[in-house]
Amino acid sequence: MKPRSGPASRRRPARAPRAAARAPTSRDLVQIVELVRSAAQFSEFRLRSGGIEVEMKRMNGAPAARAAAPERRSDPVGGEVSLEPASAALRVPHARAATDDLPAGLALVRAPMVGTFYCAPEPGAPPFVEPGTRVEADTTVCVIEVMKLMNSIPAGCAGVVRRVLVDNAEPVEYGQPLIAIEPQA
Repeated sequence: MKPRSGPASRRRPARAPRAAARAPTSRDLVQIVELVRSAAQFSEFRLRSGGIEVEMKRMNGAPAARAAAPERRSDPVGGEVSLEPASAALRVPHARAATDDLPAGLALVRAPMVGTFYCAPEPGAPPFVEPGTRVEADTTVCVIEVMKLMNSIPAGCAGVVRRVLVDNAEPVEYGQPLIAIEPQA
């Protein structure tokens, strides 16, 4: 049998249908930009989705300058938690009012990423912590949602929660104080 030639023999093989991709919303894009901006390992970032294109570059490929590094402690789950005394200079301007009246010596659990703060594991559930709650370093004190992913945030030190500084479902910025803890051994 002779192979066929002509238009029918030149057809491309059938492709599997692509899954319908959801176009990113403006909130998604802002969260991506904030995440990239706050991450030191990125010097250049490009995102193209449909008709939207985002490109970011740091000057000379150098990471963004940061203020003096806060005390860092290892998180048993594998990350790091940033703890800073309440009297330290704050990087987030609107957070100053929330921490101005805190007593000295409190440790602040800060947002390690940009996202949405949740004080409970699900709507209607009791909060992870409230003022007066005793916590250990690995106790989950809240979650931050980033792009539909829930990130558990540990206390980072043993002590007693003195104040929750953010309202439930409020957007938070990188480095924003979330919870004030009175450290105890």
